[in-house]
Amino acid sequence: MFAAQTVPQCLARFGAVVVTGASSGIGEEFVSAIFTINPNAKYFNLSRTPPAAGLGGGKLTHCPADLSTAAGQDAALAQIEQWLDGGGAGGEILLLNNSGFGTYGPFPNPGIERTLAMVDLNMRAPVYLTARLLPRLRARGGAVINLASTAAFQPMPLFAVYAATKSFVLNWSLGLWRELLDSKVHVLCVCPGPTSTNFFKGAGFTESPMPIAYGQTSPQVVAATFRALAARRPLVVSGWSNKLGAFISSRLPRVWITRLSYRIMQKMRMGSLAPQNRI
Repeated sequence: MFAAQTVPQCLARFGAVVVTGASSGIGEEFVSAIFTINPNAKYFNLSRTPPAAGLGGGKLTHCPADLSTAAGQDAALAQIEQWLDGGGAGGEILLLNNSGFGTYGPFPNPGIERTLAMVDLNMRAPVYLTARLLPRLRARGGAVINLASTAAFQPMPLFAVYAATKSFVLNWSLGLWRELLDSKVHVLCVCPGPTSTNFFKGAGFTESPMPIAYGQTSPQVVAATFRALAARRPLVVSGWSNKLGAFISSRLPRVWITRLSYRIMQKMRMGSLAPQNRI
């Protein structure tokens, strides 16, 4: 067992930060926030597009990667291992499994190929990277942060596969946390609600269909994550309204919450859907 720390104490431990999807949104904010507190850390980013110039204070190595395919995951792992073993990034390792996307519409819209790519990115990629890097994490110490969603707490018709992938991430993360509880590796699952990122655009919306009052910003999600990491909690739902929603939905009968979820998803503003994604 390890005692809880302050956020600066916690983040100062990490010398190597491996993050997926730091080119925008929550992933970008993770790197920016860590650098503010721990300017000595070095970063390795995996994403299709490069992050903003200067992110990480010039200590960020970008690896162009498509983590939605097995081949892309294999290629990315080889680059990570070379970077970690090259001697340039010592100390404890923080693995941030952040990349993911969702699609809106009745299954299998918007197509089985994109749906399977979502399954591979949201589930296979974090499992694969964590498994392959776990020996180094055990040896050097560190943490794994997995980004799930409040969608993980109930079935969500019209977001059915996305919600199922996030439910997997939640349950796998908690199981892994208990397995590693007595090791030098801590596991944290983060469940944000609607956040001001490119997520809804990727899901086929021209704008967020959720009321602003129910959303959060990336800095708010990251701040909640760091507080939970410092306290060595295994799970954090960011935002009070999201906590309340997750509490209620996880306690209602699953058939009831599925029916309710369907009604809510149907009421998403159809005018905010991009034309090719309208149903």
